[in-house]
Amino acid sequence: MKQMLTAVALAAMAWGVQAQEPIKIGVAGPFTGGSSSMGVSMRDGVRLATDEINKAGGVLGRQILLVERDDEAKNERGVQIAQELINKEKVVATVGYINTGVALASQRFYQEAKIPVMNNVATGSIVTKQFEGQPENYIFRNAAHDSIQAPMIVEEAIVKRGYKKVAILADSTNYGQLGRADLEAALKLKNITPVAVEKFNVKDVDMTPQLLKAKEAGAEAILTYAIGPELAQIANGMTKLGWKVPMIGSWTLSMANFIDNAGPGGEGARMPQTFIQEPTTPKRQSFIINYLRTFNPKNSRIDSPVSAAQGYDSVYLLAAAIKQANSTEGPKIKAALEDLKTPVEGVVTTYNKPFSKTDHEAITANIPVMGEVKGQRVVYAYPEDFKKASEVRVKDVNAKGALEQKKRQ
Repeated sequence: MKQMLTAVALAAMAWGVQAQEPIKIGVAGPFTGGSSSMGVSMRDGVRLATDEINKAGGVLGRQILLVERDDEAKNERGVQIAQELINKEKVVATVGYINTGVALASQRFYQEAKIPVMNNVATGSIVTKQFEGQPENYIFRNAAHDSIQAPMIVEEAIVKRGYKKVAILADSTNYGQLGRADLEAALKLKNITPVAVEKFNVKDVDMTPQLLKAKEAGAEAILTYAIGPELAQIANGMTKLGWKVPMIGSWTLSMANFIDNAGPGGEGARMPQTFIQEPTTPKRQSFIINYLRTFNPKNSRIDSPVSAAQGYDSVYLLAAAIKQANSTEGPKIKAALEDLKTPVEGVVTTYNKPFSKTDHEAITANIPVMGEVKGQRVVYAYPEDFKKASEVRVKDVNAKGALEQKKRQ
C-alpha cells in the first residue's frame, strides 16, 4: 500500500512539473543587419505582449517562454533556425519572419511538422499561399500583404496625386520582385505602364544609373519596393542629381534607417501603414507608453512602429488560440485560429474572427492608412485617416471579395 501511495505521489509530482512547464514560442527575425530595425521592433513588441500575458497568469496556467533567433535576413539561416526551433526547442508555434524570402524558405518545415507560423511582418502575397492545395495550411499572417499595399500605392500616385508617368525601383530580393509584379498589375488596372522599371541589389550604394533612366523617361514619381538602407540611397541619389520627385512605396519607407539616412531627402515619402505611432485609441496609447518606457528608443520613436505593433498582436492572437484550444498541439492551435470565438483587442485592430479555414490573412484593405515622413517621423498623410484610426476597426470580411472583384474589372 505504501509503495502504491509513493508511486501515486511521484506521478502527481511529475504531472505538476509538466503542467508548469513553459509554453515555448519561437521568434525568428533579423536582429542584426539592414533589416534589423524591423526585426528588433517586432521582437520587442513580442516581448512586451509576452510580459503582459505572463504577469496576468500566462496561458493555461503556464508561462510563455520566447525562444529568439536572429535569422540575419538570410534564407539559409532561416532554414537552420526553423529546424532547430522545431526539433530541438520543441516550440508550439513561431512568430516573426520579416523578409519574404526567409519566410518562403523556412516555413515549409513548420508545415511538415504541423506547427503554426504567425507571420507578423513579411508581406509577399504568396507567403500564406505557399501550400495552397494541401489539405491543411499552418501559415498565418497579421500584416498587410502586397496585394493590399500595391493598389494603395498606385491609388495614391495615380488617382489622388494625378501622376501619369511613374517609375518603379525595386530590389532584387523575393520581396522586391514580387512587390514590383504587384505594382505593375495594379498600374495595369489603371491603364498605366511605368516609364521605367529598374532593379538594384541589397547593399548597393549608388542608384545613379537607375535614377537617370527614370529621370530621362520623364518620371513624375518613384514607386518603390525595398528596405530602408537602399531606399535611403534612392533619396540621397535624387538629392545628388538635383532631381526631386515624390517617393511612394511599400510600408518599409517608414523604417528608421530610411528616415535617418535619407534626412531631408526622405521628407514627404508616403507609404501604407497598419499602425502609426500616435495615441489614437486607449489601447494604442497604452502600447506606445509601455513600449517607450520598456525599451527607451532614441528620440522616443519606435524604429519600426508597424513591426512592433504587429509583433505585439501576433502573440495575443496565438495566446487566444491556445486558450481556446485548451492545448499546445499544433493541429488544435491551428483549428482554434481558424475559428476564434472571442474578439482579440490588438494595437493594429480588433481581431474579430480574423481567420477561417480558407483565409489566413488577418488584415484586409479597410485597415491600412497612408503615412508620410514628416519631421523625421511618420505621421498620417490625411487628416481623415487620423479620425479613421481613432475608431475601432475590425476585419472587413467583404474587403477581400471587393478587391478581387476590382481586379477582374
